[in-house]
Amino acid sequence: MTDDAAENADDAVDRIIGQWHREMPELELDSMALFGRIHRISQKLGARLHALRSEKGLGRNEFDVLATIRRSGEPYTLSPKEISAAMMLSSGGLTGRLDKLESAGFVERLPDPGDRRGIKVRMTPLGREVIEDSVRIGIDAQNEALAPLTAKERDQLGALLRKLHAGFEDQPFD
Repeated sequence: MTDDAAENADDAVDRIIGQWHREMPELELDSMALFGRIHRISQKLGARLHALRSEKGLGRNEFDVLATIRRSGEPYTLSPKEISAAMMLSSGGLTGRLDKLESAGFVERLPDPGDRRGIKVRMTPLGREVIEDSVRIGIDAQNEALAPLTAKERDQLGALLRKLHAGFEDQPFD
């Protein structure tokens, strides 16, 4: 299929929009079509990334914790409070994730040398290997998903999504 044919082919969202248009012709449905496609792309790519990460022994939650620690830089050690703050997560929500990661050998809990009551979470070499492999694999999958777009189209899409995202920053949707 040529690029023009792909752009003009009806998809599932077009069919849904057509049904709504038939039932409620007075509605302007462009926003429904746009967000419908954004949602479907996100769902499909999310499922693909989940499957790839699962092969490495990571669920989404565990991936997010390891990624947070890895992004922090050497020595790849953070307090649970720092991890929770970076992830906007409660300490209770973090504990189970850390338990899974520790039992898999991806992190270890150590006493905090600066606070007798505190602990630090340090990524193990195995954890670093797993998160770096998972990030690389994920980027490859994302690039594969973007393959139908030219570099210019990717830049345009990025700029438009950044602008749209900025409009949501002050919205109470969370």
